[in-house]
Amino acid sequence: MPATQAKICGLKTPEAVAAAALGGAAYVGMNFFAKSPRYVLPEEAARLTAPLVRTAVQGVALVVDPADGELDAILAAFTPDLIQLHGAETPARVAAIAARTGLPIIKVIGVHDRSDIAAACAYEGAADHLMFDAKPPKDADLPGGNGVVFDWTLLDDVKLARPWFLAGGLDPWNVAEAVRLSRAPLVDVSSGVERGPGVKDPDLITAFLSAVSRA
Repeated sequence: MPATQAKICGLKTPEAVAAAALGGAAYVGMNFFAKSPRYVLPEEAARLTAPLVRTAVQGVALVVDPADGELDAILAAFTPDLIQLHGAETPARVAAIAARTGLPIIKVIGVHDRSDIAAACAYEGAADHLMFDAKPPKDADLPGGNGVVFDWTLLDDVKLARPWFLAGGLDPWNVAEAVRLSRAPLVDVSSGVERGPGVKDPDLITAFLSAVSRA
């Protein structure tokens, strides 16, 4: 089985970006959802990821049910390698965004039980990657980054045409077990490497990436 790769999402400081890159992250995510404590402006995202140009680290733009104008404004200032859709986008909308931007798409799927994973197959033709994340609590303001874990064994026999991400409540102490139980080829973390909401800890990022490399 190939080595699991990691995405560190919701980065807001040069120190966090550097820790992700030096630790071996394959992806870094910039959050453009205004309600999130991890929100950054497109211009900020461009400055933060500038040191990653000509490296193997890929930048991801996280958006939630974006209108075309919102996407255009983000892409006018920031040049991501992929777009992550974290809302209620339909397969048709995912395909339309891919066509409009010309970029690969990560579509996030909220998981509570096995039926959610089965329903995700509808997105395979539209998205380049799926990301399985825990469904947020009913009173949550955020679609992700809530630190909620779901049953990883639901994914142990998932078969998709392209590599998929596991997200939801991962941290340096549980990610190895999560990979073992789910067989995830890719993992995503945000709140699990924070000292507080939106405050990334470079040491936790390093610890998380070290744990992934040993998984």
